Amino acid sequence: MAERKIFAGPKVRRIRNALALTQTAMAEALEISPSYLNLIERNQRPLTVQLLLKLSAVYRIDLEELQGETAGGLGQLKEVFADPLLSGELPGDQELVEVADAAPNAASGMIKLYRAYREQAARLSDLTALMVGEGGAPVAPGRLPLDEVREVLERRSAYFADIEAAAESFTNGLVAGASLKDWLKSERGISVRVLPVHVMPDLRRRFDRHSMRLFLSERLSATDQAQEIAIEVARLALRQQIEAELEDLPLSSDEARRIARFELTRNAALALTMPYGAFLLAAQNTRYDIDLIRARFGVSFAQAAARLVMLQRAGAGGIPFFLVEIDAAGHVIRRAGAQGFPQARFGGNCPKLNIHAAFLEPGRILAETVAMPDGSTFLTVARTLEGPVVEFGERVRRTALLLGCDAALRDSLVYGRSDASPIMIGPACRLCERRGCLSRAEPPLTRPLALDETAAGLGAFDFQ
Repeated sequence: MAERKIFAGPKVRRIRNALALTQTAMAEALEISPSYLNLIERNQRPLTVQLLLKLSAVYRIDLEELQGETAGGLGQLKEVFADPLLSGELPGDQELVEVADAAPNAASGMIKLYRAYREQAARLSDLTALMVGEGGAPVAPGRLPLDEVREVLERRSAYFADIEAAAESFTNGLVAGASLKDWLKSERGISVRVLPVHVMPDLRRRFDRHSMRLFLSERLSATDQAQEIAIEVARLALRQQIEAELEDLPLSSDEARRIARFELTRNAALALTMPYGAFLLAAQNTRYDIDLIRARFGVSFAQAAARLVMLQRAGAGGIPFFLVEIDAAGHVIRRAGAQGFPQARFGGNCPKLNIHAAFLEPGRILAETVAMPDGSTFLTVARTLEGPVVEFGERVRRTALLLGCDAALRDSLVYGRSDASPIMIGPACRLCERRGCLSRAEPPLTRPLALDETAAGLGAFDFQ
């Protein structure tokens, strides 16, 4: 087997500079020419075994230090530059390799600074939630367009009157028995074709204007394919109403409006596949049994749950639900509410919520009542959602969705039959002061830590 070449020029240079030696002086001590040492320091020549031993003998250098890899620092630098604020700054990883190798102390400082930034951002988010909960004004740091759109949509009702009215008028005008797919073909000359994975490996949907064909990925389930067709119909038939609703959203940039347009189009697609009046009647007749509702309308669990949140027409409203969807790592993918997501009252970040337990029982619906520290109670329904079909060897994308409402309305829901005692939860660990919580992941911001060497609480963090 060929001997692995060791290029450690920047490390040799750091050793020389630390000893205040010139290249000539070090080269003389190592019994090599200054020009050869110069090539070594510029990584144009590898360190030979003899030279490694000489460095160790003359300068008492640990050979492990010279041969050590920079993978740890490189991996952390990659995490830093994967942040959305920095993701477009570097064309590749080569510069990160050079920084990690040539300036490890500077790289370490950069990593520490980034971690401090993330920690402060998390604390600012928690403090904002605390201030809003106490009636204060939210803190408004610099936001990415996606964050701005999410914040705007989470604060308002998920019901959009212009879109709902236009969607209902559209479905009433369809020829009896005609589908949205039929409308695309007859009214716009667009045909729909499902493509195999190897032809369209990275896309769910693509519209080809030249051939007037809508291509869908075979990775999608039948309900997701139907949803993509509905999105295309909404984009064409309800454009005016979508733009009107978009104008009413307080967004600060074109990029934010572009993202919001996508979200409103998805809402419009749900309104087309599940017409308001028929869907509300079905929901009430089944006592909001999502499985029965989705079977009746030929939609997925996620689509039916999202549609329930949108039922807030004046004089013909459903139960005021809210929802949150997360991935297995706890990242929030979306939040919405019939009256805005109840961030101040509910929070949604408690590790004791059944949305986290749902990952342990994929496909099963979990329903329970939870109680907040202030005494308010909620009925929560959680279930996992499966992503697109994967090829062998790919990891399945699985998220979990929680649908919630005020527990006072539980008798109107099929999920409210349980007589079990409420689960004691909080808005988030950093904002919750419940003592002895076995699920606590972080200490509360509002209390000092209790550092008592003679006693220890049940939770991971004791506080006064």
